Amino acid sequence: MRHMESVVVLIAMAIGGTAASGKLAFSSVLADNSGHDSVHKSPPPAGPNRPGSVPDGYVVTPFGYFHSSCVHTLAEGEKLLANGRVQHANGTIGANAPACSYPHYTRNGKVVNGATNKDAARTKVTTATTSPEINGWLENANVATGSAAVSYGALNARWTVPSQPAADNGQVLYFFPGLEDIDFTQSILQPVLTWYRGQWFLASWNCCLSGIVVSSPPVNVSPGDEIYGSITSTCAPGTLTCATWNVLTLDMSTGESTTLGDTPSNGQIFNWAFGGVLEPYFVISCDDFPPDGELTFEKVELFDQNLRRVHNPRWGDSFNSTETPQCNYGVKSNPHKIALSY
Repeated sequence: MRHMESVVVLIAMAIGGTAASGKLAFSSVLADNSGHDSVHKSPPPAGPNRPGSVPDGYVVTPFGYFHSSCVHTLAEGEKLLANGRVQHANGTIGANAPACSYPHYTRNGKVVNGATNKDAARTKVTTATTSPEINGWLENANVATGSAAVSYGALNARWTVPSQPAADNGQVLYFFPGLEDIDFTQSILQPVLTWYRGQWFLASWNCCLSGIVVSSPPVNVSPGDEIYGSITSTCAPGTLTCATWNVLTLDMSTGESTTLGDTPSNGQIFNWAFGGVLEPYFVISCDDFPPDGELTFEKVELFDQNLRRVHNPRWGDSFNSTETPQCNYGVKSNPHKIALSY
């Protein structure tokens, strides 16, 4: 198992280039289970249970509600470029960079107004202990560097796919670690486990260059599968603001993976890390959550901009104690383990 961990970390730091799904090259050392295409080729529709402030035509993402025209799933071999254009698998590049002309909304229906001037948007950095306003996450454990001159260079974690929820009321469940810029949230990178309409599946996400949400091709997974997620700078150690990053989401039980390679950061300083997050939509009963009652992110490893491990990150635990229904929400963390209860 120690050899396996080394291989996974090396793969996560070396992957680059394009969006991809399928078995990684080292899958011969993993269980040889065949994967299959996900039935969820596009994000779930917002539907009738969305907040009243969210108009028709919107979908659910790990970043809140976005108009469907502003959410793009890259095809196999495609790559999101720094200018927002998409390079296709055959090497051709889209004529125009997608741009979103619609506002987006938090999970609770609050419109998000993105700052337009980066220098003006940057404010004094503080250690984060509450959920980011951009999405209204239900539970999370987070830590910040405390300075706009210090960033993180990588984050990885493992977790196990929970059992199927007892009820299917159209709910959407997202679990993920992630990196953001605490002062000027323009790009958010996340390897995400999603449950919707009876199926767990993986995708790697980047939001929100020009207001656009981009994800890698989705891959189905099963309860009990062990998941590895990583976000890694492609730059040399010591780089404060790396232009491109690799986001890998891997099913270690089957070898199936889905990746955003060399995905742009839009000039972000990733000085805000989330070791584990739960973001649910349309939950009307505690039976809408998995019966396990808890998902644990294990072997959480955070690295500074020099790609040196942060040995004792002081995670700030946060959860919404007024959410309805109340389902024993809670967060317990130590430097390398984060448990989310529901």
